[in-house]
Order: sequence, then C-alpha cells, then structure tokens
Amino acid sequence: MVSSPQTSPKRPRVFSGIQPSGALHLGNLLGANLRWVTEQDRSDAVFCVVDLHALTTPKAPGEIGQASLELATNLFAVGLDPDKCVFFVQSTVPQHAELAWVMQTVTAFGELSRMTQFKEKRGRAESGDGFISAGLFTYPALMAADILLYDTTEVPVGDDQGQHVELTRDAANRFNSRYGETFVIPQATLPLAGARVMDLQAPNNKMSKSTETEAGIINLSDSPAAITKKFKRAVTDSETEVRFDVAAKPGVSNLLSILGAATGQTPEAAAVGIERYGDLKAATAEAVVELLTPIQARVAELQADPGEVRRRLALGTERATAQATDVMDRVWDRLGTLRA
Repeated sequence: MVSSPQTSPKRPRVFSGIQPSGALHLGNLLGANLRWVTEQDRSDAVFCVVDLHALTTPKAPGEIGQASLELATNLFAVGLDPDKCVFFVQSTVPQHAELAWVMQTVTAFGELSRMTQFKEKRGRAESGDGFISAGLFTYPALMAADILLYDTTEVPVGDDQGQHVELTRDAANRFNSRYGETFVIPQATLPLAGARVMDLQAPNNKMSKSTETEAGIINLSDSPAAITKKFKRAVTDSETEVRFDVAAKPGVSNLLSILGAATGQTPEAAAVGIERYGDLKAATAEAVVELLTPIQARVAELQADPGEVRRRLALGTERATAQATDVMDRVWDRLGTLRA
C-alpha cells in the first residue's frame, strides 16, 4: 500500500546536509554543528553528509570517501547520536539520485539559471581551469530531492540558502499539481541561534578552509598550544576598549562572539570584566581549549575504532533508506510508471 505524505507530525521533521570537506573548524562547530546536537532533541532530525554534491567539482579517487568518514567521525564526536537522529552519507541511499532526476523534470531551466550560488560558483570555475560541470547547474534539483525524500517540514537555512528552499517548494508544488498530492511542502526556517565566527586574521570574512592561510582558522584538531598561539595573534584594532561592536570593532567583536558561544553567554555578557585585549585573547583561547578537549578525546576514540563509525553510519543508512523508499514508492505510484 502506497503511503500518503504526512500532514501533521507530532514533532517537526528537519533536514540538514553538509558537504564532506574533512575535518571541521571552530566556525562549523559554533555556527552550525552544535545546533544540530540541540536539534536532534527538538525534532525528528535527518542529517546527511552530502557527498554527491561534492562531485560537482573534480575530486581524486577516494578523496570524497575519506573526507566523508572524517567528517562523520567529527560529528559523532561533537554529539550527534544515532539513537536520536538519522545521520548517514547521501550516496549510500540511492533514492537521492533517483528523485533528483524526477525533480529535474519539474524544474525549469530558467529557475536554475537564476540561482545565485550557481552564478558565483560558475565565476570561480571560469577563473580556474574553466571546467563547469552540468551538475553544478542542476544540483539544486538534487538538493530538492534531499529535502523532499523525508517528508521534511523545516529546513534551517542561512541567508544564502533560502533560494534553494523556494525552488524546492516550487518543484514540489508543481509535481503535486500535475500528479496528485505526493510531497510535503517544506518551510525555510531560521537556524537555532549560533555564533557567526570570522577569520582571526581577516575578521570581516567568515572562518573558512578556502582561505590561503590557516593562521585565522581554529581546526577542531588543533593542539591547545596552537589554539593559544592563533588567538594571541588574532587581529583586533588600534583602540583599547573591549566592547561588542561588529561595525566599528570587527576583530574584538569576533573574539567576544567566540568567547560567548564557547561559554554559553551573549557577546555583550562575555565582555563584562575584561579590560585589555590580551586578557580577551587569553580568555577566549582558554574557553575554546576547554570546549574542544572532550571533543578531541572522543575523536581519538572513534578513530581508534573506525568500525564503530561505519556501524553508526550503516544504522543511519538503514533508517534513511526505509523512509526514502516509502516516499519514492509514492512518487512512482503518482507518476504511474511500470516501476509502481
């Protein structure tokens, strides 16, 4: 019997994905990943390492698999619990690629052409080796499939991802109109509050692995000495007052944001009692070391037993496949193909 889309879940169904770039950094942790840990207690959460999306740019053989395993190890260490959420690697659930093709058939060329991120990524590709894959153009259809496969009701997104959810909603509504009620229409929601972590050497830019130097990035694997050194050299300004003012004092404000997020305070509260930049840097470094120490210990445990990481991912794949199969059966039934 083919199911109907869920209409009134007891808890929201949330989907989020992350591309496999290997190890995490502090910006990932404070900006998103700790929110995932909170989200798994609030909702029916589905989290995914979106390795198929990583194929839109050339990768060496084995690179994506290794990066996916490393990323999953880090996320389990941060606190994702396979008993509380569904967490898996995208390519292990073939229905993602299946539904992606169906979504391409109900997505207009013009809609894809208007995607802001495609324009930006195309520009970077053209300035590099000039190769622009068709997948770079059509990947929003795969993203729509990612979301729709799980009867998702909420998609936490930042400012740069809202356009993708709107395209997903348009494609789902178009399919429902042509073939009958099939997909739950998701809503874009603001993520749970998280810190916006900037580069320690360029505090007007987000902390990112794409920067040329790691001096401004705190990796989750950095030693306490390396963390302390990077914070000691963090850019501030020529003034002396410690206050949270992003426009006037981006470097100091970044440190306060990090200190606040690491200690469960607002940036303004974190500034109380700190009068010198040196003390701010030392306090922030100490708080980050304290935050990362248990995570690093858990990473070491999981790296020593990679079979446990694969076991947890296999459990997530099993649960995700059951849900995705249910939705794909519904899709084939509505389409009326011989597959139904």
